[in-house]
Amino acid sequence: MKLIVGLGNPGLKYRNNRHNVGFMVVDRFAKTHQIDLSIRKKKAVFGRGTFKGYGLVLLKPQTFMNLSGEAVLYLASFLKIKTQDIIAIADDTELPLGKIRIRRSGGHGGHNGIRSLINSLKSEDFPRLRFGIGRPANISDKDLCDFVLDNFTQDEMNTISNEFDTVVQAIDTMIVDSVEKAMNMFNKK
Repeated sequence: MKLIVGLGNPGLKYRNNRHNVGFMVVDRFAKTHQIDLSIRKKKAVFGRGTFKGYGLVLLKPQTFMNLSGEAVLYLASFLKIKTQDIIAIADDTELPLGKIRIRRSGGHGGHNGIRSLINSLKSEDFPRLRFGIGRPANISDKDLCDFVLDNFTQDEMNTISNEFDTVVQAIDTMIVDSVEKAMNMFNKK
């Protein structure tokens, strides 16, 4: 069984924020694979389904980004999902808008949601897919926080929406084939 975690902040206020691209990807994945995200328990919204014989759980933590690991740890422990079978999806300001980067494991790279997962799971050994949201030139760290918590522009929404199908294909490849194959196929684009 695979646990696919989209990182974001709960609530309508944050729905179209750049920082919520993980939620947006999970929503597109759920729609593509007809998985209903309607189960609400322990600070989480999730749904269960299958894809090509693989059991899937899609999760959108309902804690704020910095505490995402709590919901992930709860669900992974309850369902007995190994850390290596968790796929985390997060935004990345260091990647151009719409570009993806897949990694088998690694550090948090300054992302507080990934940091929370690492701290809660006590492991860096889980695959992650980072989705580029871009970064304005010469932006300070304080202004970067405001940038990620701001909504995408309509042009940016059009760009990322076109890329979500590619992201779903990348996640499909991670599930059915391997993380390495997905890295080879999708990190080059």
